[in-house]
Amino acid sequence: MLIHPWDAPHDDTEWQTWLAAHDFGQLAVNGLPGEPPAVQPLHFAYAADRAEIVAHLARPNPLWAALEADPQVLLSVVDDYVYVPGPWQAAPGTPAEHGVPTSFYAAVQLRCTAQVVDDPAKKADLLNRQLGHFQPAGGSAPATPDGPPYGRMLPGIRGLRLEVTGVRAKFKYAGQKPAEVQERIAGALARRRGPRDGTAREHLVRRRGS
Repeated sequence: MLIHPWDAPHDDTEWQTWLAAHDFGQLAVNGLPGEPPAVQPLHFAYAADRAEIVAHLARPNPLWAALEADPQVLLSVVDDYVYVPGPWQAAPGTPAEHGVPTSFYAAVQLRCTAQVVDDPAKKADLLNRQLGHFQPAGGSAPATPDGPPYGRMLPGIRGLRLEVTGVRAKFKYAGQKPAEVQERIAGALARRRGPRDGTAREHLVRRRGS
């Protein structure tokens, strides 16, 4: 992922705050010899204080063989993306039709070392950590290795613990454009009011003031 200086996060807090509200991504695993990379969409729980991600997948998932052959993986999370028409981007004093279309988006890529978890007690712990993240208000029985309702289901899944070893983050929101163009784009996003236009505009305005 290319990251120009103007698209880089201002500090770790910026991408960590964004990631805390985005807990669904795609796990990319190096393929077995002769095979392309394997990509698995999944929910995950990220613990910044531990630099660790926990998740789980079904035991029949074809990902496991590739993961065990090479535990170096990449978790990619992308959101707040919008299409920006060319006229919005036109430089001051140039014809609107000369503006170049582009995409705005936020992205975090986490390089990780994966550990497969098969011990029933440890799998139950990972499930409880995920339940605590996604259902802080409760409502579900805790997972235990031998109790209902999850004990009998544990053999059907494998846990994943991902140690985060590197982070690349990007906030592509016209950071290199003159103030006049940024204001034009912010106004156009507010008027269009399409999916994710509001959050894209918030990123643009927020990063202008930093």
